[in-house]
Amino acid sequence: MPLGNLLRNALGALMIFFLLSAAYSWLVGDLSAAPEISLSELSADITKGLVAKVTVDGETIVIDYVEADKIAQTKKETGTALSQTLLNLGVPKDKLDKVSINIKEQSGTGYWLLGLAPFLLPIFFIAFFIWYLTRQMRGAGMQALSFGQSKARLTAPDDQKQKITFKDVAGVKEAKEELLEIVDFLKSPKRFLEIGARIPKGVLLMGPPGSGKTILSRAVAGEAGVPFFSISGSEFVEMFVGVGASRVRDLFQIAKKAAPAIIFIDEIDAVGRVRGTGMSGGNDEREQTLNQILVEMDGFEPNEKLIIMAATNRPDVLDPALLRPGRFDRRVVLDLPDRNDREEILKIHARKKPFAEDVNLRVVAERTPGFSGADLYSLMNEGAILAARENRKKVSQFDLIRSIEKVMLGPERKSHLLSKKEKEITAYHEAGHALVASVLPFADPVHKISIISRGRAAGYTLKLPIEDRKLQSRREFLDDIAVSLAGYVAEKMIFGDLTTGSSNDLQVATGLARDMVAKYGMSEKLGPMAFEGQLGRPVFGYGFDGGADYSERFGAVIDDEVARILSEAVKKAEEILIKHRPALNAIAARLIETETIEREEFEKLLIANGIILKQKQDIEHQV
Repeated sequence: MPLGNLLRNALGALMIFFLLSAAYSWLVGDLSAAPEISLSELSADITKGLVAKVTVDGETIVIDYVEADKIAQTKKETGTALSQTLLNLGVPKDKLDKVSINIKEQSGTGYWLLGLAPFLLPIFFIAFFIWYLTRQMRGAGMQALSFGQSKARLTAPDDQKQKITFKDVAGVKEAKEELLEIVDFLKSPKRFLEIGARIPKGVLLMGPPGSGKTILSRAVAGEAGVPFFSISGSEFVEMFVGVGASRVRDLFQIAKKAAPAIIFIDEIDAVGRVRGTGMSGGNDEREQTLNQILVEMDGFEPNEKLIIMAATNRPDVLDPALLRPGRFDRRVVLDLPDRNDREEILKIHARKKPFAEDVNLRVVAERTPGFSGADLYSLMNEGAILAARENRKKVSQFDLIRSIEKVMLGPERKSHLLSKKEKEITAYHEAGHALVASVLPFADPVHKISIISRGRAAGYTLKLPIEDRKLQSRREFLDDIAVSLAGYVAEKMIFGDLTTGSSNDLQVATGLARDMVAKYGMSEKLGPMAFEGQLGRPVFGYGFDGGADYSERFGAVIDDEVARILSEAVKKAEEILIKHRPALNAIAARLIETETIEREEFEKLLIANGIILKQKQDIEHQV
């Protein structure tokens, strides 16, 4: 027990002791102020007529004199009446009759209590003090014993405030159809068991961050009306060996008692990574936790009516033992929402927000390709914050459009003022991006250009695809790389120098070029070979050092191919900027003047400088 807690407990016990002592003093009475006289002195005072009243309390005699505020006390002879004692001491009977003698009756309990109190109080205090300290120490010990208990949070089926159903989850239609089987089993398992069917023991939800994996799992529990136990994978693992496995056992024991129920493990990749790569005690503890999860899932019986659900955005790193049939034998993929799904998600987040008449959620959905459900929630919330900050009662379309840029790029940094020279460089940089994107046939159309700082960028060019894409072609990659390097080329061409403003563009372009070569097999020299996985990890094995599994010769060829792609993109961007130099100057000049150019004005500048706008079929890549 900490020293501070011990001192606080000791002080608390002392306070209780003092309170008990005060109570005893009050019960006994404070007689220490009354002087004590002998019985002979009492008889003399009665004879003189100085005594008004005598009170007999057990063996104690309290004397009240005629004189105000004067009292005294004496002791009574044991076994003899007070009146007889006073008569024996020579007090005249007529004098004695004038004195009021009161006998205070005392119960046996009170007598013994008052008699034994001086002995019982210290004993009681010591016993109480020992009990109090023991209880505190036991509480600390119980906390230590509960270290291995599960930290899962329970959402009861009758909790209406936290209950979520499929109506509260927009989009992911295919995923909801897959999970309806789980709902049906939890509602009526007998129908499945009678025909010999076995419902999947585990359901793995896979998708990018913010795609709705957690809320969808809660919706399954809400639809089925069963308890929902949720826990994060990282909450299993502690620095002490065996704690994670103990928490897994405790979680499954609790869930089995509440069956039918759902166990949900968020970010299961925290404990479910491939075993055999650990080199420390922490990794060994993680593997023990994973082994216990595997054992518990194997221990399921068909009639236990317990479903385990898990979520991850890294399915590639999970141990194969987790993914075999009999464990997570149902895998549900959640993609980023398309245009219609985004509109439905926006409608859900707009339920409790007052909107102006000009709000068109369809337009907002069209301008947010690649947004996850979490991004859309943040967008709607930021729109409401902007309206409240400007003391308006309703959220307008302009608030939502501004929120799109804030979610994508970060807030405006109006205090980040550029010098005249920096403003000119930034204007030509962004004009280069926009011009090349407008000329290349497979680049996304430009919606806005700005030299107002957002996030870490001095300016930005907002490009949005006209449709949601699931696939990206080689030609699209090459045009995107050229657009990314166009700002770099414009700075070098106009000013004959380079700045640090192109650093992020170079990273993006290099990353795209390397993905083309090492991940997607788009190199003519290397052919259809993949050297990296979807997340940049080598695909041929799991090394301790994270190094590549291909030879140095292949590594050099990959580097050469990446450099070639980047060099060709620079040449392509340079040719466009030289050819359309007047348009570049016009766009940059307008940016310096107004700091922001919207799509309509930008297209007018292009037409004025002889550039033909891309048609819809060109944008949709149907050339």
